[in-house]
Amino acid sequence: MNFLRGVMGGQSAGPQPSGAETVQKLCDRVASSTLLDDRRDAVRALKALSKKYRLEVGSQAMEHLVNVLQTDRSDSEIIGYALDTLCNLISNDVEEEEPADESEEENAQKTNSDDLAGQFAEIYIKQQENLTLLLSLLEEFDFHVRWPAVKLLTALLKNQGPQVQQIILVSPMGVSRMMDLLADSREVIRNDGLLLLQQLTKANAAIQKIVAFENAFERLLDIITEEGMSDGGIVVEDCLLLLLNLMRNNSSNQNFFKEGSYIQRMKPWFEVAEDNSGWSAQKVTNLHLMLQLVRVLVSPVNPPGATSNCQKSAFQCGLLQQLCTILMATGVPADILTETINTVSEVIRGSQVNQDYFASVNAPSNPPRPAIVVLLMSMVNERQPFVLRCAVLYCFQCFLYKNQKGQAEIVATLLPATIDANSISAGQLLCGGLFSTDSLSNWCAAVALAHALQDNSIQKEQLLRVQLATSLGNPPVSLLQQCTNILSQGSKVQTRVGLLMLLSTWMTNCPIAVTHFLHNQTNVPFLTAQISENLGEEEQLVQGLCALLLGICIYYNENSLENYTKEKLKQLIEKRIGKEIFIEKLAYISKHELYSRAGQKPQPSYSSPEQMLFDHEFTKLVKELEVLITKAVQKSSEDEKKEEEVKKSLEQHDSIVSQYKELIREQDMQLNELKKQVAALTNQNEQSQTTITQQTSQIQQLRDQYNLLKVQGKPLDSQHHIHNEAAQINGIQPKADAEEIGRLREEIEELKKQHDVLEGQLAEKESVIDKLRTNQTTGNTGEGCLDIAGEQTTELHKPVAIAEAASGDNDSASALMKISQLESRLSALDDENQKLKDQVKLLTEEQRTLNQQLASTTSTVAILETDKRKLQQEVTESKKEQDDLLVLLADQDQKIFGFKNKLKELGEPVEDEDDLESADQEDDDDDYEPS
Repeated sequence: MNFLRGVMGGQSAGPQPSGAETVQKLCDRVASSTLLDDRRDAVRALKALSKKYRLEVGSQAMEHLVNVLQTDRSDSEIIGYALDTLCNLISNDVEEEEPADESEEENAQKTNSDDLAGQFAEIYIKQQENLTLLLSLLEEFDFHVRWPAVKLLTALLKNQGPQVQQIILVSPMGVSRMMDLLADSREVIRNDGLLLLQQLTKANAAIQKIVAFENAFERLLDIITEEGMSDGGIVVEDCLLLLLNLMRNNSSNQNFFKEGSYIQRMKPWFEVAEDNSGWSAQKVTNLHLMLQLVRVLVSPVNPPGATSNCQKSAFQCGLLQQLCTILMATGVPADILTETINTVSEVIRGSQVNQDYFASVNAPSNPPRPAIVVLLMSMVNERQPFVLRCAVLYCFQCFLYKNQKGQAEIVATLLPATIDANSISAGQLLCGGLFSTDSLSNWCAAVALAHALQDNSIQKEQLLRVQLATSLGNPPVSLLQQCTNILSQGSKVQTRVGLLMLLSTWMTNCPIAVTHFLHNQTNVPFLTAQISENLGEEEQLVQGLCALLLGICIYYNENSLENYTKEKLKQLIEKRIGKEIFIEKLAYISKHELYSRAGQKPQPSYSSPEQMLFDHEFTKLVKELEVLITKAVQKSSEDEKKEEEVKKSLEQHDSIVSQYKELIREQDMQLNELKKQVAALTNQNEQSQTTITQQTSQIQQLRDQYNLLKVQGKPLDSQHHIHNEAAQINGIQPKADAEEIGRLREEIEELKKQHDVLEGQLAEKESVIDKLRTNQTTGNTGEGCLDIAGEQTTELHKPVAIAEAASGDNDSASALMKISQLESRLSALDDENQKLKDQVKLLTEEQRTLNQQLASTTSTVAILETDKRKLQQEVTESKKEQDDLLVLLADQDQKIFGFKNKLKELGEPVEDEDDLESADQEDDDDDYEPS
């Protein structure tokens, strides 16, 4: 153990071994010793040498240390020494105190040390199994293993972050093992676990999502609450930094945070006491990070739907109200107040409900003043910090963003009818800042007033009514004229830029404001003089903005002033300035470096007041106007006339096409109604056919029953019953074809013949009965009776007559018997005659019923056939008329296509609506397909 004593500072005789030799001996001892104690002592010695002889230990011992981690897992002490040694090799933390003034050589050594850490980290993760082994050691509960494993993994992430993240992503349960560190009861491991997760979640959306779904939000918010929220220590700061890593630029985690109702849990963070003096530096840091976390959720760069949902939740849970309380509180540190203003700005931006609430907030003053007025007082006060004034401007811009109601309220404070001399209004503060001697106040007030006019033509016209009293005894002048007067006085560049942005926003898409501006005879000469002069680089931006303003006067000119029509203004540019120079001056705006910086995000962020030259919304306006003004200036009067003619012709053709389309739509509706009627009639016809078929079968059954009864000779009461059943058939009578009708007529004729025969027979029988009755009344003599009886019986009862003739003289008894027999036969004939009459009557009624059914069926069929022919004729006429209209529409489209080609040949951009019209035509054609 002599070499160990030498390493640890003991005295020994002879020359001392070098560091590399000592490290080599220790590595051999680790590799060859069979006793665990010897290997443990060697690893402990390597740990002691790892800081002073970092290169030697790292180059020679790393492989042996990894083998120790693999083979000696059962001994936590040697594992802890190995992990500490590796951590010393890979970590960049310097524990030794260094002098305040470092030489270049020491700085170079520090840089080399950082390079060594990166190289050793790269060597360690070259074998993916080494990192997997380290992740498995996180499951060990032993403090001497788990804690150095956390520190080593953190160091690896600091030096080789992306590579380590990719390995962890593919390692099973890798992220889960790290998340378990937050549940460790030992605070040092939990706190270092937070640092580890911070490094793990940097710039990796996939890992951020995994960590979030491992219930990270719940655990972190619990830790923040346990540590005292904003009054907590460094642990709260670490939790907030990890939350920012998880949600910044990660819409999935933001939505998960919102859906988990975690925004509601943020409200207690911002509860401040009445006495806000004596804030600690840690509390300021914590509250600053908390405000940043709210801003991440409602940032303008987030998807609009996600931002609006978070804004709604912030209002519903009272978070916005709590922020406004901090905003109006006293004693709040300046940086916290500034960040709170920025946070409130983004919570209300574009949310009508939140903007309305903010408009109702009053400061706790006597008398109470609206929060907007108090903030504007800070903005136009040059003694306030620059960052605070920028934050107030951003808040005012967010309050007016897509808020026409708020814009109207601000402009109304400038109108004569609403001005209150006893109170300070927002409009008065803006006018005061607009004409202040402080150029930053001029710029901020001009930009704020421009936002009150953004995309609101009504307020642009209302602002023309504003009159300002400049001095005693002089008549008031309009706000528009006063702005141009200040421009002509040659004030500071920042002031003129702000006024030119205000005028450009004001006059854009407002021809009345353009007319008011041109009505002053000095304005146009001033702009042309400014553009045509050869000035320094600082003045080039002013020249570009003057060119923009003059271009707006051309593009939105209604030619109401004879001296300043579009054509005369373009001639003035060509003579005094030159088209090329004018366009070059105009293009200088978008080439300015501060222009591109302002266009990146809505919040104004500048390091110094002199850099505040452009507004975010104004940069978007310049992009739109630059192309329009360039084309308007380059066009000749003939081109404009041609373009106007083409536009008029296109409008006419468009109106004709729209009329045809409307006509086609109406006819299409009529055609659809006819189709519905045809379908209804077809359905009714089918139902009628079904009913006819059923009734035909029923009639056939009744007819068969009638014939059967007639053949069988059953009483006519059955026939009458059958007839009553037939008479109960309802609905439309069956449609009979020609053969059926003929057969029915033949049966009726046969019935008539039978009826005539029966009537003849009945007449003969009645005559016989009359003769018999006459014979009975004339006398009872045998001779008379014989004569009469002989006459009657010669044909009817010939055998009886012969018998009577042979007998000679019959007595009266035999005559009476014959008379009684004849009377009985007569009675039988009377009964038979009555039955025949009843049968004839039934047949007559049945014939009449059949004739009525036949007539009704024939008339119904005739009506249906007539309706069918009419509908077919109407459909044919509609199709023909539709075809004619489609031909006319095709001709019209061909003409429009020709006009558009002419426009393209003239070099004019033409909005291509062929796809839209073709889609509409295809939809119409699909609707017009005949059924």
